[in-house]
Formats: sequence, structure tokens, C-alpha cells
Amino acid sequence: MKKEVTEISSYDATNLVFYVNGKRVEEKDVDPKMTLATYLRDKLKLTGTKIGCNEGGCGACTIMISHIENGEIKHFSANSCLMPVCGVFGKAVTTVEGIGSVAKNRLHPVQERLAKAHGSQCGFCTPGFVMAMYALLRNNPNPTISDINLGLQGNLCRCTGYRPILEAFYSFAVDESGTLKVTEENGCGMGENCCKVKKTACGGSDETTPGYTGGERKRKIQLSDMSDCKPYDPTQELIFPPELKLHGYESMSFAYDHHHTKWYQPVSYDDLLSLKRELPHARLISGNSELAIELKFRFIDLPAVINPRQVKVLHEKHLENDGVYMGTGMSLTDMDNYSVQLMKDLPREQTAVLKHVHEMLHWFAGIHVRNVASVAGNIATASPISDLNPIWMASNALVVLDSEARGEKRVHIDEKFFLGYRKTVIQQDEIIKAVIVPLLEENEHFAAYKQAQRREDDIAIVTGAFLVKLDPKTLVVEKIRISYGGMAPTTKLALTTMEKLIGEKWSQTFLDKALGLLSDELKLPAGVPGGMSQYRLSLALSFFFKFFLGVSKKLELTEIKYVDADVKIGQNVPETLYATQLYQEVKANQPAHDPLGRPIKHVSGDKHTTGEAVYCDDINVADCNHIAFVLSPIAHGTLNSIDYTAALEIDGVVGTIDASDVTTGAQMGHHSDTPVFVKETITFHGQPIAAIVATDHEIARKAASLVKLDYSVEKPIVTIKQALEAESFVFKHFVIHSSLNDNEQVIKSDWSKYDRIVEGSIDMGGQEHFYLETQQCIVIPHEDDELEIIISNQCVNDVQIEVAKCLGMAQHKISTKVKRIGGGFGGKESTGAILAVPASLAAKKFGRPMKFKFERFDDMAITGTRHPFTLQYKLAVDENGKFLDLDYTALSNSGHTIDLSMGVMQRAMVHADNVYKFENADITGKMCKTNLASNTAFRGFGGPQGMFGTEIMVKHVAEKFGFNHDEVRVKNFYKEGDCTPFGMHLNQCNVTRTWDECRKNSDYDNRLEEVKKFNDSNKFRKRGIYLTPTRFGIGFGLKQLNQAGALVLVYTDGSVLVSHGGMEMGQGLHTKILQIAARCLEIPIERIHIHDTSTDKVPNASATAASVGSDMNGLAVQDACRQINERLERFKKLDPNGTWDDWVKAAYVDRVSLSASGFGIIHHEPVDFFNGKGAELFGYSVYGTACCEVEIDCLTGDHHLLRTDIVMDVGESLNPAIDIGQIEGAFIQGYGLFTMEEIKIRPDGIRLTRGPGNYKIPSADDAPRHFNVSLLGNSSNKMGIFSSKAIGEPPLFLGSCAFFAIREAVRAYRIQNGNADYFVFHSPATPERIRMACEDFVTSHVPELPEEGTYTPWITSV
Repeated sequence: MKKEVTEISSYDATNLVFYVNGKRVEEKDVDPKMTLATYLRDKLKLTGTKIGCNEGGCGACTIMISHIENGEIKHFSANSCLMPVCGVFGKAVTTVEGIGSVAKNRLHPVQERLAKAHGSQCGFCTPGFVMAMYALLRNNPNPTISDINLGLQGNLCRCTGYRPILEAFYSFAVDESGTLKVTEENGCGMGENCCKVKKTACGGSDETTPGYTGGERKRKIQLSDMSDCKPYDPTQELIFPPELKLHGYESMSFAYDHHHTKWYQPVSYDDLLSLKRELPHARLISGNSELAIELKFRFIDLPAVINPRQVKVLHEKHLENDGVYMGTGMSLTDMDNYSVQLMKDLPREQTAVLKHVHEMLHWFAGIHVRNVASVAGNIATASPISDLNPIWMASNALVVLDSEARGEKRVHIDEKFFLGYRKTVIQQDEIIKAVIVPLLEENEHFAAYKQAQRREDDIAIVTGAFLVKLDPKTLVVEKIRISYGGMAPTTKLALTTMEKLIGEKWSQTFLDKALGLLSDELKLPAGVPGGMSQYRLSLALSFFFKFFLGVSKKLELTEIKYVDADVKIGQNVPETLYATQLYQEVKANQPAHDPLGRPIKHVSGDKHTTGEAVYCDDINVADCNHIAFVLSPIAHGTLNSIDYTAALEIDGVVGTIDASDVTTGAQMGHHSDTPVFVKETITFHGQPIAAIVATDHEIARKAASLVKLDYSVEKPIVTIKQALEAESFVFKHFVIHSSLNDNEQVIKSDWSKYDRIVEGSIDMGGQEHFYLETQQCIVIPHEDDELEIIISNQCVNDVQIEVAKCLGMAQHKISTKVKRIGGGFGGKESTGAILAVPASLAAKKFGRPMKFKFERFDDMAITGTRHPFTLQYKLAVDENGKFLDLDYTALSNSGHTIDLSMGVMQRAMVHADNVYKFENADITGKMCKTNLASNTAFRGFGGPQGMFGTEIMVKHVAEKFGFNHDEVRVKNFYKEGDCTPFGMHLNQCNVTRTWDECRKNSDYDNRLEEVKKFNDSNKFRKRGIYLTPTRFGIGFGLKQLNQAGALVLVYTDGSVLVSHGGMEMGQGLHTKILQIAARCLEIPIERIHIHDTSTDKVPNASATAASVGSDMNGLAVQDACRQINERLERFKKLDPNGTWDDWVKAAYVDRVSLSASGFGIIHHEPVDFFNGKGAELFGYSVYGTACCEVEIDCLTGDHHLLRTDIVMDVGESLNPAIDIGQIEGAFIQGYGLFTMEEIKIRPDGIRLTRGPGNYKIPSADDAPRHFNVSLLGNSSNKMGIFSSKAIGEPPLFLGSCAFFAIREAVRAYRIQNGNADYFVFHSPATPERIRMACEDFVTSHVPELPEEGTYTPWITSV
């Protein structure tokens, strides 16, 4: 009798069994919809696995899965935030806790090396990187550099700039001969050039550099030496659980029933077909990358799931007459490996399709997704921007479909396969059994191309695949197939073009005809979903042109125009990393116990790598309820009513909070202009309207999705342009008049006297903070009406104030604490109240602890971004390019409330000069009020925006009047003692020093000539090289914020506890404070500890922002230590041979206080921004210069950042490793800001960029392979703690150097095509902007957009 395949009891196993870190787990009651990440964190309390996005886009959740396959143990990395917990049945899971531990004094070599290489800053991404590398080593103990690069795909870091991570992991690599590049003997990857071999200064630089006191060498020092790290021994790894192998779990069928969802995991192919017949609507999953997101964000019902991965028939692969048969049970990684094997075994001319499948898969998602995803899912979901479907369509590949009712059939993936958006011919009871990839016939040619916003782990903008068969004698086209993704609601075959090209001869005329036909057939409407209509058509045509050239070159058709042109960039980009870090070593006579100036590692570095560093959401609070917001689905309108009925029917829902729970008139924000919840008027998309309180995070979220809102919609103001037209501003305008520095009244400019004037406007887009740890807090109610708030925020004081204000409490009843933050960058400076106030309201209302954590999707909707700016300028120069008169207006998109927009605008205005002297300057700032989330602080705080407009002016002057832009800069550089437009005199002005040193270090002048030669010899590839300087003033713009407190407690055993008002968010603040305290007290750093930052230890603390964390808090700690030292001085004199412990005990016995409260302030004089009168605003400035070289693909807009050299003035560095890490991280963050990070908002105010799927920060692949950082020598700073300078924000603007290098490359292409005029090139320099600025014969086929106002664009420039 045939078993009933839907009957759970008929399966071999009905309990979920798997192993985690060698321990058996058996589950009888778990929701199959739950992800492995959630299970590990919430059920097993293994919080080392982090959740950064919940959509498989950041890699913070990476774990390793091990299983038996064909009798062998296989290991692979996976995103645990996508993996269903039932998907690991019969498998072994390894998390970061399972490989090493600080508590057990046992670090895995991966963890040890990453910590030692300074490879973590905030540490939130670190466990994911560790597990990615660990999984690679378990599969391949001797990886190459290429293997490592591949293994890190899908892991993002927002802090480090990737260099130290790569250096740490490259130490495991072998070279081409199989020899380890880094050994115990040399500790670095320099091989024969290692300093230990050559007996020279590290890096080979042995010269004495002028300007260093005492003739000290300026040495190329490697920040980390791996020679004393333990070697990797694969025999010492955790063994695969014997039970799983002994009992044959890999061959067991498994089914599981939990309330509303049934999970089926058959092993029999017949059972799989029967299941699909019985449950035609059941979802088949493999990698779960699509379904997990639907479940997480759309809350779909899921009655049944079928996981076919254990069905062996689906893993079959072989050659047959139709081509290469690959079962759909194979992961994309397995498919890739098989393709590579066949490329080696079969004749090259047959495997072109496989070759392009292999190349496409390299950029398909990340390795952790490819390890579990299957080709069947990619075909069945029928995404119009699929990477692979155009290849299948162009090659006329087959899919094998099978059903129990109708049997097996083979169907071509052609124009009939995709029926509409996300629809195919596949019937509901059918499965995709296999895909059959054709082998090419004689005289056939094939190629495929993809362009995305970011090369690595990004969805395509357009994908193109092409096949042509030519008569070898006549070159007549016998067959042609042209397929595109991203050009229609489905993968599209260009049938009309194909039909008209058959019988045509392959020639220059053929190309012209093809481009014209494709342009007509593929034309997109201006407001097409996804936007970029012109760019997408340009890509489609450019891809075909590349294909045409490739075939022509292969056939040696010399008569074809440009046949010898190289159209592929990045060919010479090395796999490995060439990086130097130059800094001044401490003096030889510095005591060994004094850590100041030494590159010691982050105090939490080891714990970052083991997952033992605790973040807010890692804290387990008993009887804790959870909160989820109900958010506005519109940008502007009126809220009429809220219906909670459906939400309150969900089991686990405790209750609701909304505007009715808020004290009448209470509003959040420094200006009390931000409602806690919408009461009537909705002012931005994503605005909190109410909140659901429930026993579980997911229950709260689902219930919130069921709340029904009744509202009316009004037209929003979204852009700066719209705000100007409506005269919509958040505050009055600001002004600076440099003439007031020397006069009692403003001197009006007479522009008629100038012969040379440039005038223009430039846009600079915003930027998502994308801290890896989203906003989160815990509120615990205590006796006497007290609240304890644990939060991931940069300002505990502000959170305390806002909660007290909105709840009508006294501040002394509220204790706000921060242990560490998983990245902030300004995004957690003023936004903490958004979740702390509702959580506190709920804790009060329901008398329970509350945990509130934002999903990435919600965080990006609610919390605002870097302010987008429009910068308008009018500049007069003399005949030599000397700056005379400047009229500069900065316009910011502030969002719906003030937030920190005033401070951001003021800093933009006082950085509008950057490093240049203007004879006269009038600067205006206007803050536009729009229906967007309030834009807020972000690293640089307006400074980058102000400087960007100025650097654009430099280019405009140079290009309009024929000057050399480098000479224009040098002529206008500030000199020592010069006064800025805002009245600050510049002392220790090191802009020229950093410029000259960077120019020399980078070999700029010689490389500039090489770039020119390259551009002369390359038609469609262009390079650009550029130098960019920066000046950044240090201090808060508001006087009262420039203060800090500290508390130093000395215990009778001699140990010291330091508390200060700063937050550790990855910038190494705690590490520097410990170094300062160790020097002041003259004790080893190991004897000093920092527990957390709390308002009940240090009151009234300013935000950890403005780059002054170490300056202000360091001064406060220094002051407290001074008091301790003064009290101990008597005991040191009485016992001069005693120890620190002796003196402390003696003081205690004599009843001398061993605690001290310290206080520190830094310089500030306020500028009068209402009347324009300047002042000595900052105590000092930080200077730097960067040199970047890029290469662009003029046909697609893609680019590579080839090399970066930076010289930064940090005074006397407190910790060179931390400072260099901040420089590299800030640069890469700035590089993202000015190139690939693009906020997309629809004209109706709906924010589209709400996660890593559609918002791209730089990946490891984007970091320059040549990355050199030098700390300026012989620089001191009398205004800084121990002569140091701040470093967090100043380097960020140097990322614009890559933007300007790209612009230079674009300009080279334009000049080649006969257009040397100045051109407007807005930021960011996305692939779209690069390509559309590279105007040529291809773009001439692209129709102009209709007149503005006659159509609705998909996205709008805000």
C-alpha cells in the first residue's frame, strides 16, 4: 500500500535533530519558519551570531554547516538569517563560539590573527568574517588569495576599510607554488623583501626623512607581525558528530508539524513528485533567499514547505546530447564547480556558455548564498533582473520539468517560457528537475554581461547574453539570439531585432543596424519601474557592442572599427593587497609600561572575534516584552483612525501604545518638534504612528502589520527644489561674511569688476549610516519609579533628557547605559529617543521590561541619513587662478524636523573654504523642510558637503580658463596664520606638508604621465588620477557641548576602574582612554578597566561625536588621574622604593580618597551665524591629502579604484593602529558616499532603499588593492591631549578623491570624443552617472527624456 506522503508520521524522522558546536539539539516544538539565526540567539543563547539585515546581505550572521555527502564530510558557510532552522536537520552547525573563546583562553588562529591585525573596530561584523574564513579553511586548509577573496563575498564591514581584515586572512594563503606566504619566520607576506630577510626597515625604506626630530627614521612599519601567531593545524578542529554519520541522517526523510506550518524533506524522488501533486501550493525551497524575505517582511501564510535537497536524483550531473545536464538539487556553488571541471575537460570552443555561467556566478549574490541556493529557485522566481535567465534564454537552454500526473518534459527557456512578471509556464504540480546547458556548435559565439551598482553581491541593473552563428566564409548571420534582463517585466528575447539580423553580414554596417533596431525594440518609458531608463538602454546597447567587438576580434576582422580596443576593465587589478602604514615609533627611552603612542590592539578586539563582546540585543532580560512600530505608509497626509482589532487577536500581543499614551504636549528632539507618535498630521513615510507590545519580537512585528490605518493623502514636499518653491524651511537662514572680520559692516561685492567668473550648482546625495547593529534598546522598570535604559546610542545624556521630558520624570530617576555600540557614525547621536521614549512608555504602562530593536528595513525608513545638499557658487579669479570673491549658498534637505540640521549646516558653511584662501567670501545656508525622515548627524557632519562644492569650483575654474587644477590649488592654499571666512586663524597649518608628502609618496607626477599614456592607447577604458586635500575643524559647534567628565576609582588591590562620558562604537575610544590613564598613573594598562558608560557615573555627558571623544574625555581622565597622583605623592616620598600597590594601600590606611572626578573642556568661540560675524571657532584643524587612481569602463560606467595613498596629520598619535584604522575606514566610507551609495526615494516620498538588497556600501572587492597610509611626521598639537589630534571624521572627505579621479577619467573620454567643455557631474558617481556622462555613438541611440513635468520619474533627486 502506497504511503500517504503528506502524513507526518510516515517519515523516518519527525523531530528536528542537529548539532551545534558539537552538542546535540533535538526539537519537538519549533516553528519551521524560524530562521537558524533566531534559533541560535533566542533559544540557545548563542549571541555571537549577529543579525545585521535579516536578508542575507551583510554576512554578520555567517555560520558553518557540515554534513555527509556521498560518504564524505562537507563544510560550507551560510547566512543563518536566511536558513530555516529545519533546514539543518541531520547537520552540524558551527558558530563563532564553537571555535574559540577569550574566557577559556583559547583563540582559533583565525580569531587570533584578525584581532592582532586590528581587523575589528565596532566588532559587530567580526564573527561573520571569522566564520567565513573558518569555513573556507575547513574545506581548504591551504587557500590561495583568490580563494580567500571568494570566501569573503557577502561579508560587509562599515568600519575598517577592509585592509586589516584582508591582511589577517591573507596570512593563511599559499602562493602559486603552494608555499605559505606568511610564516612564523617572517610574519608578513613580503617574501624575500621582508625586512627580517633584508635586515632593513620594514617595507624596505631605510632612508632618514627630514623633519623628524633626532634624525629618527620614518619607517614603513607593518602594524601587525604574525610571526608569533600559532600556525593553523586542521587536525585540531572539532570532529563531525559521530551520531550523524552512524545513523545515516543524510538518507533519512524528515517531516515536521508545527501549528500552521508543515515541513517536508523527502529523500525519494517519487515522494517529492507526490508531495507536489498533493500540495501544489507548497513552496519548494533550497537557499530560502526569496521565501525568508517574504516571511520576514510580508508576513505571508506558509501552510507547507518542501525541501528537496536530500533527493539524490536532483543532484545528478552528466553530459548528454542536448548539453550539460545539471540537477537542480545542486547548489549554485556545486554548479559552478562542475562548470569549471567541464571547461577543463571539454574543447574550449564548446564551453563558452559554461564559461560565462561561471563568470556570472562569481558576481551572483555572495558565496554564503550560492552555497545553498539552487538554479531552480532562480528560474522559478522569474525575476526580470535575474543574472542567469538571460544566459539560459540566449543559449536556448532546456529545463526538465516533471510531475506525477503528466511525467517528464523538456522545455526551452525562450520567449514563451516567461509569461509575465514573476510568472512562468511551470505548472503548480511540477518541479524543475534539471537544467540542460547547451554546448556550442561550430562557428557559434557566446558572451554574457552584467552591470550592477556594486560589482560584488549585487542585483543586476541590466544583464545581457548573446549567441551568434556565422557562416565562416561569408560571415552571414545564420542564427542569433539576444536576451536581456532588466529591460522588461520578464527576461526578454529581442525577437524583432533577431529576425531582422538573420542573413545580414557581420560588419560595421551590421553593428549600426543592430544598435538602431535594439534601440527601437528596447526603448523604456521615462517613468519605468526601477528608473534609469536611459542608462538601461545604454547598457543594453553597450553590451551588444562589446559582444560584437569580441566576436570580431576573435575572427580577426581588422576592418571593423575599434576591433583591437580592450573593453574589459580591471584586468590588471591584483588579487592580493599591497599596503603600507607609515607612522613614527615611540622614542627608545619611553618606559615599557607606557602604552601611549604604541599600536596596541583594540581592548575588545579578542572578544569581537569570539562573539563574546556583548551588544544591546545580546542581553537576556527575564520576562521581557517586545515592541514593534506601526509605521506610516505615506509621506504626507492626515491620520483619521487606527484599528487594532486584528492585531489584538494575535496570541502573545500584550497591548498597544500610541499618541494617547504620551503626556500632552510632549515632543522629542532638541527643539521639541518631533512627535513620539502621529496624532493627526503625517509628515514622512515610515513615521511611527503606534506600537504593538508583545511577548516576542516576531509576534509584535506581525501584529503591527495587521493594524489598519485610515488616512487621507496630501502631496508631499520631497526635494530641495520643491522646498525652495514652497519656501519651506525648518529654521531661518544662516550667513557668514568674511568682510566682517576686518570691518564693522558687510562689504558688498562688485562683480562687474571681474573678468573671470565661474558660476554653477552641484548636487551631493545623502548617505545611509548602515551601522551593522541596528538601533535597539532595553528599558527595565525598577522600584521608586526608576528606569534603567540600556541602549545602542552615542549620547546617553540626550536619551535620559528626552525620556524624562516625554514621561514627565526627573532625570535622576533614569539611568542610561551603553556597553558598546555596533557602529554609529552619527546615526545614533540624536535618534535614541525615537525608540527609548516609546519603550519607556510601554515599560511604565505594562510594568515589564521592554526590548525594542529595529529591523534594518525599519531602521533605514525611520532614522534619517546624511543630509543631501545642493551647493550653488559664484567665484571670481584673477589671471593666475587666484581666488578673489566667493558667493556660496548651501542648501540642505533637512527632512520634516530640525534634528541636528542647524549644526550640520553651520559646519558645512565653515568648511566651504576647505583649504583655500578667498579674498572675500559670503556664505549662506538654507535648511529645507521636506516630508522625509529628519536627516541627521553623519561622520563629517556637513563638512564634506561644504568642501565638495568648493572642490567642484576648483575644477570649474581650471576647465573653464585652462588652468592646471593642481596649480590652482597650490596657489590658493592657506598659509600659516591665515584667517578663514568665519574668523578663525590657522595655526600649525599643515595642508602644504600633507599635499607635498602625498604627492611624493604616491609618485603622482610620474603616474599622471602614465595615466595619460594609458588613455591615449585605450579607447573605451580610461584612467584618472587625482590629489584631494582637506581641512577639518575640531570641536562641537555649540559651546556647552565642548566639555566632558570622568570618574577614576582606585581599589585597594591597585586595580583601577575608569568611567567617562564617551561611548565605544568601534573608534577605539576606550582603548585610547586606557592608554591615557596608564601613562598618567604610570601603571600597566592591564591594571585599568572600563566597564560601561552610564549617566549614574558621569552626568551630563556630551554625545560621542565631532571627533572629540578622546580629546575631551581624555582631558577629563587626565584631570582625575592628576588628582589621584597628587594625593599619592606624599606616600611616594615616604616610600620611594615602593610600588603602586604599596602607595595605594598606604593612602587607604591613611584615609585618603582614592577616587576622583575629572573634568575637561576644549576651545570654542561661537560664530554669529545670524549676522555673519566670525570667531576663533575651533581649537585646531586636522589636515590631510589623498591620491587616488581609478579605471572606468566608458561603455558601462563600472570602475575600479586601483590605488589610494593618504597622508594624514594626526599630531602625535595616541595609537597609530587605531588612527590608521580610522583613516582607512573613513576613506572607504567616504568613497562609498561619493561613488556607489545612492538613496532612492520616489516622488511621492516613499523610500526605496531600505536594506542591503538595494542600498550598496563598499565591499572588500571595492577596496583599493594598493592602499598606503602615512601619518605626518613631526606634527604636534598643543591644543590636544598629549599633543594628539582627532581622527574620526577628518579623513572622510578624502573619499571624494576617488570621485574626482573618476571625473578625470570621464573627462578624458569626453575630450577623446571632441568635448572638452566643463560638465556638471553630480555626486555620487554611480555607474549610471559615469556612463551617461561618457557620451558617444552608443548613447546617441538613446532618446532624450520627455520634458520635466510631463511624466512621473520612478525616483527623484532629493
